[in-house]
Amino acid sequence: MLRIGTRSSPLALWQAEKVQSELKNFFPKTKICPIKSGGDINLKTPLYEMGVTGIFTKDLDIALLHNHIDIAVHSLKDMPTVPPKGIITAAVLPRDYPKDIMVRSSAARDKPISELKIATSSLRRKAFWQSQFPETEFCDIRGNVQTRLSKLEEGLADATFFSQAGIARMNLVEDYEILEDALMISAPGQGVIGISCRKEDFKNKFKVAFSHINCELTRACTEAERNLLHALEGGCTAPIGAYCEASSEENVSFTFKARLASLDGKKLVNVEETILCTLESLPKYGIELAEKIKSLGGKEIMESLQSH
Repeated sequence: MLRIGTRSSPLALWQAEKVQSELKNFFPKTKICPIKSGGDINLKTPLYEMGVTGIFTKDLDIALLHNHIDIAVHSLKDMPTVPPKGIITAAVLPRDYPKDIMVRSSAARDKPISELKIATSSLRRKAFWQSQFPETEFCDIRGNVQTRLSKLEEGLADATFFSQAGIARMNLVEDYEILEDALMISAPGQGVIGISCRKEDFKNKFKVAFSHINCELTRACTEAERNLLHALEGGCTAPIGAYCEASSEENVSFTFKARLASLDGKKLVNVEETILCTLESLPKYGIELAEKIKSLGGKEIMESLQSH
């Protein structure tokens, strides 16, 4: 019996069932084990104020280390760039929807975009949006997708942001606006389902099964993004976006976009590179782009963020 750990939100359960389906030829007997995370229990405090790395993954990591579950299914963007000792990211599924989207309330369908009151608890989304629309009024919003959609219709704000993956996978909303890169670059690893397990179990039990479902292209691109995040952050939560994708069918050319902003969006560093390399060497370019961002003013932005 393969015990699959997951958060208990509808989207997290959908993702766990997706992994369960992908593994059925290797593990015909499985059990999904929902676990409440600290980030799901406290829905009032904005995530950036909690001061905890991996707020959505920590409780699943503990369950893994105590052998209460065999694997854990996560949204890759929620996973810390440095996993706990004894745990590895064993596989990632192919990325489907990498973009951020905006959903408006029914009452704000025709309101000018610059006048929208925005509900978001994401430092990244808030800072990037403010860089384009500095007069925007913001409010915090937490909860699963369904909860946030209800709060929007109840009049909390005119619009809110989601990962497109969270909406499209469950077919929750048809009327949404995809935010292009000029306005909003995705979080590193966004739109990707990640699977973690105990390190010794990967070698002894899961290597063949996970190599079958792992997407090497997605893994290389997201490792590059997450390497950039790790090289920039230094333990500080910051408005950082990074998105890497193949720009050739042979997977030898890649487009890598990244952005760092101050909290108010007034200072912004953008980089975009076309990289010619192999999948194996792609992840190291995340570190190189992080150094370029630092040299273009990113170092000063990060220092100001660390003083907050």
